[in-house]
Amino acid sequence: MAACLRFLLICLVTCVARATDDPLASAIGHAKAHPQGDVPASFVAADYRGDLRDLPIGVFDSGVGGLTVLEALKAHDRHHNVTGADGADGVPDFAGERFVYFGDQANMPYGNYSAVGRTDFLRELILRDALFLLGRRQARGDKPPVKAIVIACNTATAYGLEDLRAAVKAWGIPVIVVGVVEAGAQGLAETAEGAQGGVAVLATVGTCASNAYPKAIAKVTGRPVRQLGSASLAAAIEGDPSVKTPIRDIIRADVGAFLKSAAADDAAPIDTLMLGCTHYPLVADEIAAAFAYWREQSDASGRKPYATLVAPKLKQVNPAAWTAESLWRSLRGAQMMAVARPKGGDQFFLSVANPAWKGVGLAADGTLTYEYKYGRSPGQVGREDTLNVPMTAEALPGATAGLVRERLPLTWRSLQGAR
Repeated sequence: MAACLRFLLICLVTCVARATDDPLASAIGHAKAHPQGDVPASFVAADYRGDLRDLPIGVFDSGVGGLTVLEALKAHDRHHNVTGADGADGVPDFAGERFVYFGDQANMPYGNYSAVGRTDFLRELILRDALFLLGRRQARGDKPPVKAIVIACNTATAYGLEDLRAAVKAWGIPVIVVGVVEAGAQGLAETAEGAQGGVAVLATVGTCASNAYPKAIAKVTGRPVRQLGSASLAAAIEGDPSVKTPIRDIIRADVGAFLKSAAADDAAPIDTLMLGCTHYPLVADEIAAAFAYWREQSDASGRKPYATLVAPKLKQVNPAAWTAESLWRSLRGAQMMAVARPKGGDQFFLSVANPAWKGVGLAADGTLTYEYKYGRSPGQVGREDTLNVPMTAEALPGATAGLVRERLPLTWRSLQGAR
């Protein structure tokens, strides 16, 4: 009898261990066990009972690339604000809303986690990002909870959208969750405008590895898709000091390698570019220039090998604008648009390495080392090897700040006024 009991106990412990090894199960259990929001990665359950309409909208990304999505939200004007009818009325559709933005810069780029076999840890990071937005805790004070979460990161959408929707359902909170990949594919289908050739999806290595865009595009159109995954472009746009190659040179080399491979496979002619990383709209002109450059290049025989592979004029699809439309439809349908004028401005946060966390690996510049960042395993939803602190315009690297200032004016103005 004792032996049987010991066996049953071992089986029970093993089953529990396996359940809690799963990032989704761990995150659901962690938040449920702390309904007062008093520990990391938790929220105040009572905040989600009652009228949520005047709560802000949460937006998160692995860094600052998601600011392109925030810009799209701020600029979106496709409906009459009073009646909801189609057609711009000169007033942004989200004019009555405020936003809380979070960039997990300490742990970026997310696109590299799958390449080193850390997909489950990436899933945990994504759930932690959402829990931060849902909760009130941040390193230097409080923040408001949110009524909707926009995953403004293609890799995070690919690996975490279904987890987050399942978690929200398990927690029993009426929070809307929108991701950029589905929205981008829908945008491609709704704005073809004569472009029926091949689609080049430009994204991180991780997003490409997930095949999220080919799957999503296949649901709405039968157009051929080919992916271009870059291992360093997003980090370069973030101003990562470990990336020494100039942004233009990274793009030109990536596009050249992509076209060489496509030509060898006799790929369909490309006439549409899907900007499948939220950082890439910041360098959309440079991307277009790289394709134009390679289209005109001649080989040793004087032939232009890519002239028929790349259309003279490429259509670009930016999923950010379609994410804004998807969010508007979801909030309007759920009758969750704000009813009062927003009090206070938008809030912005970034993660930074926490030197006080036991065993944290820090580089000379105070960031997480590559070995530490990509060597972690899931199982500590409440870990605090990074801290979430207010983001300011002054905290952005010079090149990144310049891109935001020049190409995202509405967000730049809001960021300057943030506290």
